[in-house]
Amino acid sequence: MSVIVPVYNEAEGLDAFHFRLRQALDLISGIDSEIVYIDDGSTDQSRAVLQCIQSRDPSVVIVQLSRNFGKESALSAGFDVATGDALIVIDADLQDPPELIGSMVQEWRNGFDVVNMRRKSREGESAFKKLTAHLFYRAINRLSDVPIPRDVGDFRLLSRRAADALRSMPERCRFMKGLYAWIGFKQIALDYHREARHAGTTKWKYWGLWNYALDGITSFSTGPLKVAMYAGLISAVTAFFSGIYFLAKAVLFGDPVPGFPTLIAAILFLGGLQLVAVGIVGEYVGRLYHEVKGRPKYVLDTVTSSKVSEPGGRS
Repeated sequence: MSVIVPVYNEAEGLDAFHFRLRQALDLISGIDSEIVYIDDGSTDQSRAVLQCIQSRDPSVVIVQLSRNFGKESALSAGFDVATGDALIVIDADLQDPPELIGSMVQEWRNGFDVVNMRRKSREGESAFKKLTAHLFYRAINRLSDVPIPRDVGDFRLLSRRAADALRSMPERCRFMKGLYAWIGFKQIALDYHREARHAGTTKWKYWGLWNYALDGITSFSTGPLKVAMYAGLISAVTAFFSGIYFLAKAVLFGDPVPGFPTLIAAILFLGGLQLVAVGIVGEYVGRLYHEVKGRPKYVLDTVTSSKVSEPGGRS
């Protein structure tokens, strides 16, 4: 079993996280485990802390990326390096309890390829963030052709064949929560209560979350393009019938006072619709631009492990 842990400036809580994770793994019988930490270009002491942890625990693999590529790319690196028959993704902030891994493994042994952990509560988060997360999951499911499990983060288990299917996708603009759902296979969801962060602060700012939401929507839906088309169609039809109305009014009753404010409002409204439509198209074109360049999802700096043999998935 491989546990994949993306790390970005989590030095304060890494020791406590590893202690609880190691305890949880030791309680699972009949399975060897490795812990793959992906340091996504941390600027604090995370790397030094990870090296200290590795000196005490030979099952630890440290993947150092050449810079900060973002969490989705860090997870991709983890999947490429991990060698287990079951792969578990968990954050290092202890919001997702490592003690639940035993239950996840049991469901995998029961034949499930993907075990999703569904959050019933989100301690330590603002009401605004909870509301926006709630709305996002419901909005993307309305737009996406692939049902994406609601209130499920990155905390989950994947079988080897599910992980290999995920690795086979070459796209660079990755929305992992959607990709987990897209691969299909036999899936199950387990409910749990998410805890508050053990230490430090979240690295996700609202602007980053907004861009992440855009990535998710544009990666799994062409709905925004259809909305722009329908808005333009409605505006054109409205303008056509308005033109007929004002023409008939001018011919039958005259129109001595031109409606200058109405004209300005109409121009600004239609101009705004056009800019929104162009912006939506630009989002899709921008993602095409990133894809056709064919750059790798991440660049490895070093991979350190006490193992003698190289992991089969390492690249």
